[in-house]
Amino acid sequence: MDEREALGRVAELVPSAGDDAAVIEDLVLSTDMLHERADFPPGTTRYTAGWRAVGASLSDLAAMGAEALGAVAAYGSPTFESGDFDAFIAGATDVCETVDTSYVGGDLDAHSEFTVATTALGRTDAPVSRSGASPGEAVCVTGTLGRSAAAVRLFQAGETERANDLFRFTPRIEAGRTLARAATAMLDSSDGLARSLHQLGAASDCGFSIESPLPLNGVLDDVADGPTDRRDLGLFFGEDFELVCTMPASKLAALRESLSVSLTRIGTVTAGEIRLDGELLPDRGYTHGD
Repeated sequence: MDEREALGRVAELVPSAGDDAAVIEDLVLSTDMLHERADFPPGTTRYTAGWRAVGASLSDLAAMGAEALGAVAAYGSPTFESGDFDAFIAGATDVCETVDTSYVGGDLDAHSEFTVATTALGRTDAPVSRSGASPGEAVCVTGTLGRSAAAVRLFQAGETERANDLFRFTPRIEAGRTLARAATAMLDSSDGLARSLHQLGAASDCGFSIESPLPLNGVLDDVADGPTDRRDLGLFFGEDFELVCTMPASKLAALRESLSVSLTRIGTVTAGEIRLDGELLPDRGYTHGD
């Protein structure tokens, strides 16, 4: 099985595992595993790795509209260098502080490849799932798309300082809690916008009519090989950790005034297929091991 088939099998065996995080009473729990080969390009600092790994689990809490209570990480590496380890913990601590929570420890073990497993715990009495979208509602996304794609291109070009900066995203905990007031369905864009829309569509049994222009990150202008590549990096690359949500269009203006991050309407929920500018949007996105 590939990763998507394995996740589908998990969903069959554990029906409650279909959203970004698990809900246990009013607690929300998420866990993620990141590997050096698949997730941390050459030039990624341990500080950035700590920030990004813990941030990924915090992003899952944001997608459920939850308050963050804390995070832990299991750190595996062929060797334990004090400088690397200290930098990792500093990054994990700092990303938690950006969303008013704490990094509270974890575990470590020897491993053949630098690998991190993170867990974040949150709380909400009204979690937002992926399954509540209805035809006629607005489809929206926070922030901009393509930030991580641009970072990877910069890593490849040797511009590691700039790339590390882009790789350190702010989990949308605050935005998620605000959007939860009106969102009918929500998830984070870690698998890319296109795949996120397909995941929402499958969960809500609906389609989407998406329209250009999409809110693409301006850094893509520096790294993309033309307009088509620029658009594809924003659509399919993933790992941006923005929030994709649906809501009644009448709620959009008021929510925008309450958010500290941009919220762009990119389309409308339909009863049909998933289309971009009238054309079928392929189910392509980020997969571990690609």
